[in-house]
Amino acid sequence: MESETTKKHQKESSSDITCGIITLSDSRDKKEDLSGDYIENEIKERYLLKSRKIIKDEKDDLLNAIEEMINEDIDVILTNGGTGLSNRDITVETVEKLFDKKIDGFGEIFRHQSYIEIGSGALLSRATAGVYKKSCIFSMPGSPNAVKTALKIIIDELPHIVHHAQK
Repeated sequence: MESETTKKHQKESSSDITCGIITLSDSRDKKEDLSGDYIENEIKERYLLKSRKIIKDEKDDLLNAIEEMINEDIDVILTNGGTGLSNRDITVETVEKLFDKKIDGFGEIFRHQSYIEIGSGALLSRATAGVYKKSCIFSMPGSPNAVKTALKIIIDELPHIVHHAQK
């Protein structure tokens, strides 16, 4: 059930949104980045893709990539990979330190939907989102199925989210 306030905010929101993609992987390159390809295709159908990077699972590389995208006035940064439990998974710890505001609902809904789709393995997901310098950052796991689940949750709501983040 949709509220009248939400409908009003969605009407006030612009779909003129710029996006950037950051894939974190120690092993994938552009040819093997199926998740990045999926995100790119979905974004290009609705919004403007301004930047796409593949970087190693390194904190400084991620921070630099985010700052570059912020400096390019990118509204939404979508990261994939590096959200697991291994020592090399640094995305969550890195981005959450940046957040001016956390978007708790993304991770909560993502894990709920993942639980429906894959069962208790959803416990391993640390998907997170927040606002940094008025740009929205969504960090999702790197598997293609996880990316599809995440985008189903956020893709149509991005104008509304960006509208509030930039107030």
